[in-house]
Amino acid sequence: MSNRTILQKAFIKSLPVMAAYVVLGMGFGILMSDKGYGPLWAIACSIFIFAGSMQYVTVDLLAVSAPLVQAAMMTVMVNARHLFYGISMIGKYRNMKKFKPYLIFGLTDETYSLLCDEKDYPSSEPEKAELYCFFVTLFNQCYWVCGTAIGAILGAVFSFNSKGIDFSMTALFVTIFVEQWITSQEHRPALAGLGASMLCLIVFGSSAFLIPAMLLITVLVSVPYAYKARRGEGDPEK
Repeated sequence: MSNRTILQKAFIKSLPVMAAYVVLGMGFGILMSDKGYGPLWAIACSIFIFAGSMQYVTVDLLAVSAPLVQAAMMTVMVNARHLFYGISMIGKYRNMKKFKPYLIFGLTDETYSLLCDEKDYPSSEPEKAELYCFFVTLFNQCYWVCGTAIGAILGAVFSFNSKGIDFSMTALFVTIFVEQWITSQEHRPALAGLGASMLCLIVFGSSAFLIPAMLLITVLVSVPYAYKARRGEGDPEK
């Protein structure tokens, strides 16, 4: 399989992500412009942060000059799910060599879902597999950066009412949640997430519920797995 073929496969595979990332990146760029940050700031965030929902949170953190400790804690909690993604990708990334640091950095929800599909993954050729994973990750980030640039430039030139734009990431996660609910037979993690979020929202309020909710969700999801594994009962979902 030639490098050109790998490039074509990666591009075709990433096309569905392009439709979402360009639009969501534009939303982020417009929000950054609305808060007074120029296109270069917005583009730099998408190049060096590239964290999807966390970038939307970053807009508010920058606007209120949040302390670094608070920003770091929020980043860890919002992106905690990537710990689980990373664990499942250890085997696939083991032989990635020079591209491994970038692949780890660029692993997003959508990139993870594409790389988990073995159909176009040349696992029998390690060097080709490395290129395939790199190109898929790179294409996805390029879509996000391009969307950010378009949104930031439009936001700087035209006046936009940005009210509701930050809901776009929420809408994306709701769509992912509904799709996973329909396709999965195990709903306990989803119910735990909903229950923990609603409880923490009531107890801590809308401005401070996120971190307690993430901690509670982690406990509710992890403890049953650890307990069943210790008892040797295998996968608790079965």
